[in-house]
Amino acid sequence: MKQGSFKIICLIIWACITVFSGFSDELTKNYESVILESFNGDADAPYTWKYDASRFITRADDVSYPLLTYVEAWPIAAFGNNRGANAQPLRSFGINGRFSRQGYNWIDLYPVLADDLDEKPYEISIPGRVENIDMWVWGSNLNYYIEVFLRDYRGVIHAIRFGDIAYTGWRNLKVNVPTNIPQARRILPSYAGLKFVKFRIWTQPAERVDNFYIYFKQLKVLTDTFEGLFDGNDLADPENVQRIWAN
Repeated sequence: MKQGSFKIICLIIWACITVFSGFSDELTKNYESVILESFNGDADAPYTWKYDASRFITRADDVSYPLLTYVEAWPIAAFGNNRGANAQPLRSFGINGRFSRQGYNWIDLYPVLADDLDEKPYEISIPGRVENIDMWVWGSNLNYYIEVFLRDYRGVIHAIRFGDIAYTGWRNLKVNVPTNIPQARRILPSYAGLKFVKFRIWTQPAERVDNFYIYFKQLKVLTDTFEGLFDGNDLADPENVQRIWAN
């Protein structure tokens, strides 16, 4: 009886080893924190930021809102207070908005390549498989909220509620990317990364909209960059495939 039980245990162990070895690549993780945009406004920054807005945005002869600029301000919790004489200058991205009516007003903020004279919207490729997205946002206790828009490999755009900004001062907003947003294919190449499309700032109907300020600093992602190796994995690399067939 004891010998039969031992054989059964051995069979169970062997089955578990077989199953887990088959899924080892899916279980392996290599998380990295990647800065997509510093919002520092450096001269060599790869992107500039443009806007679109809903119909009741304030427009006058001499000025159109929202106004966008970089300011010498930052979250002390993240970067400290005393930067020192030789420290690199720190700035944050500022938005000054005004609407003529209350309601569900919105402002879209999207990146454009710095050298693109046509100022076409540019979608930022996100490396790896994204676990979460975070950014420092300064709020003035207005009842607004922010959405982040991501595009998957099929071309589908997903709007994710990034967070409410009904608070005062700087706060690090973070949102997990829902697991129902695909970041991999069943067939090779399996990697299918997401692209950042834009932010959208929403106002709530009962909140004032005549003049407001919001500031952004350091857009980051926590992402899994592990890619399993197999015999012939170079033939599943899209760049390598293009190079091979181009010749």
